[in-house]
Amino acid sequence: MTNALYRNARLIDPAAGTETLGWLRIEGGLIAEMGEGPRAGGIDCGGLCLAPGIVDIGVKVGEPGERHKESFRTAGAAAAAGGVTTIVTRPDTTTPIDTPEVLEFVKKRGQESAPVHFRPMAALTKDRAGREMTEIGFLRDAGAVAFTDGDHVVTDTKVLSRCMTYARSLGALIVGHPQDPGLSHGAAVTSGKFASLRGLPSVTPMAERIGLERDLALVEMTGVAYHADQITTAAALPALARAKALGLNVTAGISIHHLTLNELDVADYRTFFKVKPPLRSEDDRMAMVEAVRDGLIDIICSMHTPQDEESKRLPFEAAASGAVGLETLLPAALRLYHAGHLTLPELFRAISLNPARRFGVPGGDLRVGAPADVVLFNPDTPIVLDRFTLRSKSKNTPFDGQRMQGRVEKTLVGGVIAYERSKS
Repeated sequence: MTNALYRNARLIDPAAGTETLGWLRIEGGLIAEMGEGPRAGGIDCGGLCLAPGIVDIGVKVGEPGERHKESFRTAGAAAAAGGVTTIVTRPDTTTPIDTPEVLEFVKKRGQESAPVHFRPMAALTKDRAGREMTEIGFLRDAGAVAFTDGDHVVTDTKVLSRCMTYARSLGALIVGHPQDPGLSHGAAVTSGKFASLRGLPSVTPMAERIGLERDLALVEMTGVAYHADQITTAAALPALARAKALGLNVTAGISIHHLTLNELDVADYRTFFKVKPPLRSEDDRMAMVEAVRDGLIDIICSMHTPQDEESKRLPFEAAASGAVGLETLLPAALRLYHAGHLTLPELFRAISLNPARRFGVPGGDLRVGAPADVVLFNPDTPIVLDRFTLRSKSKNTPFDGQRMQGRVEKTLVGGVIAYERSKS
């Protein structure tokens, strides 16, 4: 059904920065009309929130090479259940997405299997090895929306500057992972008293600042469009603010885990809380929340990284990093709303509007003529998360057993129902 009228809904419009009680009409898979106040007929939303579908960037899907951790089918199902209508995937697969042929394969798999939109990023260097630039032009023509080596930092500054110069000539976006690999190699937690008490290898927050300062200097030199995948420490914020004040084409993101958890959550070596970069101090977490509210950090994402039980059921230092987040992004992000840190329009600016605009994908707002990619949700419904109910193949979530608020009732992609909660 691509034609429908939804009435009596709290319309969350991040572009206008408004939340109004009204109605929205869908026709031919597009938003045809919307307005405030009552409207006869159609589907009564009962005062629930109707917002643009989430655009989640930095999603890891295990195809090719690690399908046992996550497939396009399971990732798509998890995304739809979480109110995510577009996933922008990472190229750190096995093999990496570094040729047009591999890119075509994953595009086909995504289109065949996922009920949501799928947009791939491609590797910046061949085999993500930091030595030789990929065919950025051909990959961009084949559908890559951005270029990144993920958490493999390109240490050769000359190689990175050449990549940036070429990307700038094509108008391509580069996604960097701000980190000094010399300082961060082998680290499992953030340095400090807690890390010392636990006896775990740690990394100073300055590693992020050093990595960001280097990348931003090259951005200033080349003029490339650059997105920092995760800024997680207060020490890095002044450099980001200076770059934006200079007018550089720079944006920054952060994972929902770094906005809602801190280093103490690791507690007794709980490996589901091992992520990359490691969780930070509470002071850093609050500084990041303020940076999102002020618009200094543009995007909130899940950094969905599925890991199987064998990868996580290891000593903390040896366990794989990462957490799944497609299905938990919205209820976790709503913690910021319930705590009074962000309004709903501000929240959806960071999880829908800004990522759609930055990565050049449709959606992210409720304007007439936009794709009818929307999510209907109740922000107040209490839930206790059970990881075994998640639709992802891997169940490595740090929110297992936690009390949360917010539940998706329905997700529409192009006006078609991609997910609807069972009422039984």
